[in-house]
Amino acid sequence: MDINQIIKKIAVDAKKAAGVMGRCDTAQKNRALTTMAELLEQKADWIFDENRKDLEGARKAGLSSAMVDRLTISEKTIDSMSKGLREVASYEDPIGTMGETRVRPNGLRVSKMRIPLGVIGIIYESRPNVTIDAAGLCLKSGNAVILRGGSEALHSNQALSEIIGQAMEKVGLPASAAQVIPTTDRSAINALLAQEEYVDLIIPRGGEGLIRFVVENSTIPVLKHYKGVCHVYVDDSADLSMAQSICFNAKVQRPGVCNAMETLLVHENLAQRFLPGMAKQLQAAGVELRGCRKTCAILGNITPATDSDWPEEYVDLILAVKVVSNMEEAMVHIERYGSNHTESIVTRDFDRANRFVREVDASAVLVNTSTRFNDGGQLGLGAEIGISTSKLHAYGPMGLGELTTQKFVVLGEGQIRE
Repeated sequence: MDINQIIKKIAVDAKKAAGVMGRCDTAQKNRALTTMAELLEQKADWIFDENRKDLEGARKAGLSSAMVDRLTISEKTIDSMSKGLREVASYEDPIGTMGETRVRPNGLRVSKMRIPLGVIGIIYESRPNVTIDAAGLCLKSGNAVILRGGSEALHSNQALSEIIGQAMEKVGLPASAAQVIPTTDRSAINALLAQEEYVDLIIPRGGEGLIRFVVENSTIPVLKHYKGVCHVYVDDSADLSMAQSICFNAKVQRPGVCNAMETLLVHENLAQRFLPGMAKQLQAAGVELRGCRKTCAILGNITPATDSDWPEEYVDLILAVKVVSNMEEAMVHIERYGSNHTESIVTRDFDRANRFVREVDASAVLVNTSTRFNDGGQLGLGAEIGISTSKLHAYGPMGLGELTTQKFVVLGEGQIRE
């Protein structure tokens, strides 16, 4: 079979498996997940052997040490994946849950039932642990999943796919409910994106280039986020100590993630008192500051910001800083340069906080806390498959509930429409 035939067969098999997954009970899904966790632990040495093949290939290809680190499966990785699967097994199953019932004047009882999406295609880069994390969430929510990892992780992903399949068959579920595309051929992505008859949703995880490629080439709905250009606005009523702690955490705690702060906006009434101490703390942690004209005048020897800095997602210890005349200017800046990901205000003014929450468009708007909290685990969803900055059909972190949809259920007693 050529690559298009291979991908179509995978998609057809996934569609059949999705029907089984949508009907199976919670206990069976949970047994599948816990069995996966047990097999990961039992077959760890074999997984390490397969992972070494990818690591050797990555080094020969000259991939960066950071990329090699992301590819590495260690004992800690196995432990994390196993714990994650057991944790997902412990979550409440959203499938079959009913919403509020409304009784119509004619006596019809109308409610909604939560159901799986069907077949989800996930296209991602580097980290092999995504294979297990994504499969666990999709299967618990009653979906089938097709996984297309990066070519640099093929051996690792195929090993993990085999373990998933063994676990599924052990508990009487189809191995085809979670399949890894078994080729490094890049045309496999295009072939997957053309399977609109069988695949219900595509979720790309990776850099902006990958996501834009998927969006531009897919015939299937895509749930996306291009990048995380996140802001913290420090209002002139802010508690200085609180603001300093929040801004430091938002930038430094983990700078290479999508919910890290990339631009700091500071009210001009506060700038002279706030920026010198804030800059000293950030620079001591290795942060390079790039400031507007007013910021440079206050701080002195820092890099002047250019127009290209404001929309930039650095994912590094670099921070753009701008002094604004008021909250309105801050919100205009966010509207122009933000990525609908995460925005935060630090203020003691209740009315301003309320207005910021109402008017700023982002998947999470925070008051007096770090942008780093826009995360499924931190927001109480448990594990997540990613953060969506599109609004159909989910906005923000995607946990089990966001991997489902709802259908109307209408109960009657013989009513007919007049």
